[in-house]
Amino acid sequence: MNIQRRSAYLLVLASALASLAPAVAFAHAVVYPKKSATGAYERYVLRVPNEKTVATTRVEIHFPDGMRITAFEDVPGWQLQVLTDSARRIVGAVWTGTLAPQRFVEFPFMAANPKAATQLVWPVYQTYAGNDRVDWTGAKGSKTPASVTSIAPVDSTAGAPATASGQWVQWIALILALVSLGLVLRPKDRLS
Repeated sequence: MNIQRRSAYLLVLASALASLAPAVAFAHAVVYPKKSATGAYERYVLRVPNEKTVATTRVEIHFPDGMRITAFEDVPGWQLQVLTDSARRIVGAVWTGTLAPQRFVEFPFMAANPKAATQLVWPVYQTYAGNDRVDWTGAKGSKTPASVTSIAPVDSTAGAPATASGQWVQWIALILALVSLGLVLRPKDRLS
């Protein structure tokens, strides 16, 4: 393999790994999407991986103030208990079931976002067989961080929330991968 081809191959590989890095960084209980618009009705998904060697048996989430939860999607193999306050407002949810090690489960729900820009913090409590519990309530960068969603007004020129999206990293990785692929596949100059 010549040096140009090897360099292009390594560049493609590095680009692919860079695009996977965000997925690896969020290997905890996370609510998606990470950004949404003020006042919007949004389909959120709580993704919970099992990072231990025993089954996860219970997942509990407390909903941020200002959110109005409107519906839950059924998740096969899991039972849902909706938590309400004295005014019958939905303030949390508890799912019970069995999640084997090295697996993940997603719990979808619908909500109306707050009308003002804010940061929604999603406290999640994951219980394992034997009653060992992990509280995903810590600060960003901690061992057990709480998931956070940014709520911002829609930028009328772009049609997306007016916050720095971080998607530019994905676009750069895609462009680098395409350039690298072009270098690898281009015809070789032949000497006459």
